[in-house]
Amino acid sequence: MAIKLAADNAVEKDMMRDVYCRTLMKLAEKDERIIALDADLMNSMGMVPFGEAFPDRTFNCGVQEANMVGVAAGLSAVGKVPFAHSFGTFASRRCFDQVFLAAAYSKLNVRIIGSDPGITAAYNGGTHMPFEDIGIMRNVPTMTIIEPVDNAMLEDIVNQLADKYGVYYIRLLRKNAVKIYDEGSTFEIGKAITLKEGTDVTIIASGVMVSEALEAAQKLEQDGVSARVVNMFTIKPIDEEAVIAAARETGAIVTAENHNIINGLGSAVAEVLAENEPVPMERIGSRDLFGEVGPVDYLQKRFNMTADDICDKAQKVIKRKK
Repeated sequence: MAIKLAADNAVEKDMMRDVYCRTLMKLAEKDERIIALDADLMNSMGMVPFGEAFPDRTFNCGVQEANMVGVAAGLSAVGKVPFAHSFGTFASRRCFDQVFLAAAYSKLNVRIIGSDPGITAAYNGGTHMPFEDIGIMRNVPTMTIIEPVDNAMLEDIVNQLADKYGVYYIRLLRKNAVKIYDEGSTFEIGKAITLKEGTDVTIIASGVMVSEALEAAQKLEQDGVSARVVNMFTIKPIDEEAVIAAARETGAIVTAENHNIINGLGSAVAEVLAENEPVPMERIGSRDLFGEVGPVDYLQKRFNMTADDICDKAQKVIKRKK
């Protein structure tokens, strides 16, 4: 890894979907194996330029996500490298059997892009708000689950996936992320990144909750609490060493995810702690609820996913430690 943190955590100018499209186009220019598939969301995902540049390597499968995954598996079987996208709800719930059997069980080479995770689905509402997609995909043997936090990470991860083999689920914010890393940073899939050192509590966060975790750590510092912040961008396989080290060195853990607390990041961390280094732990995330319609800032408060909520959990878990 070669990581450089951004000087300030401002909102990115470019949308993540545009970075995804540009990166895939650069790969496709050099590698004829790269294929893009979509489920009637080419405009929503910003992939129209890819389709115009590579019409013979672009497949709009319509609102048939299960069939799309089957097509992707078939393309993989003949040596192609397919990237198949739909909204996270449909990329996981609607085509789970095809992901399990056609792709993973068959030991093929498929990338599934699930966009608009959790509250970032915003006005598309509960039907399009995946709070369960990580949980679904965690059940697939050999599956790798990655949630890029910003444009620099997304670009590097997509570049890496051109040459890796296996089934990957990429949980992708379509719009503007908060910048965490400088351009040119590189990352090791499966290895967590410590963004801030701390001794009293560790906040392990993914996706849009990383910036909230950093803000929470600053607020906690004003109250005399030293909080470590860890970006766990690979949910599966989780970095067990990082979790165990955090537990031993800080003695308390808070997880923060834009997902149901059941079978997501919090569950994955809890499993590691229970088997290796049990310490007090608290979880931030949707507490077994369906999604709702609304702007992201409203939904963050509605589902208790703010920096203040993280602070409250951190203070609570520290008291439990004592």
